[in-house]
Amino acid sequence: MTDKTAKPAPATFPVASLAPTYPVVPGDFTTAPFGVTPSQTVGPYWHIGLPWADGPDAAPSDAPDRITLAITVIDGNRTPVADAMIETWQADTLGRFNHPDDPRGAVELTPAGFRGFARSAADPTGTALVHTVKPGALPTETEVDEAPHVNVSIFARGMLDRLVTRLYFPEDADAHATDPVLSSLTETERAKLVATKVDGGYSWTVYVQDDNADGVETPFFEL
Repeated sequence: MTDKTAKPAPATFPVASLAPTYPVVPGDFTTAPFGVTPSQTVGPYWHIGLPWADGPDAAPSDAPDRITLAITVIDGNRTPVADAMIETWQADTLGRFNHPDDPRGAVELTPAGFRGFARSAADPTGTALVHTVKPGALPTETEVDEAPHVNVSIFARGMLDRLVTRLYFPEDADAHATDPVLSSLTETERAKLVATKVDGGYSWTVYVQDDNADGVETPFFEL
């Protein structure tokens, strides 16, 4: 006969893995050993603290030969990424940087007021505008120069890490033939990194994804 007074055995559940902890050590936040901060999607939240009033202006409005780069970001569904953020980093018109990592030494940039860096928000069409100047060629450790280009980083919804690529200029076809980066790509891939000349500057479309390996996806680079 079953003992109806007996209590059922307690249910058992798998033990969840514990979150990582850090050892208690003397000192403060400057001496404590911390791990790598987890990646997070930028989502729409970059609008809270990252925009600058002059963010799109790598070159001031009165800079000679100022151009506008219209960079459009398209996702894998061929939909404009309206919440994307574009960052650009480039040399000045003489191919120089005002940065200590430049082996030639940091210099005042040309034209005056040029800062080499821009941060711009995409509009509902997925297009971000960057006002800048065309950079000069960059010397390498060999006798071959890098063709004039702009380094482009893309932040957007669903991305744990930024996408990094380059924009090249269509009139520099001869330099493209020997550019060390472009030379490592196929002819089809190289063409995807070359912008189109338009009134006032250049237009370029970045496709962040394509299921077809030979499709329209823009080449991206590991840092």
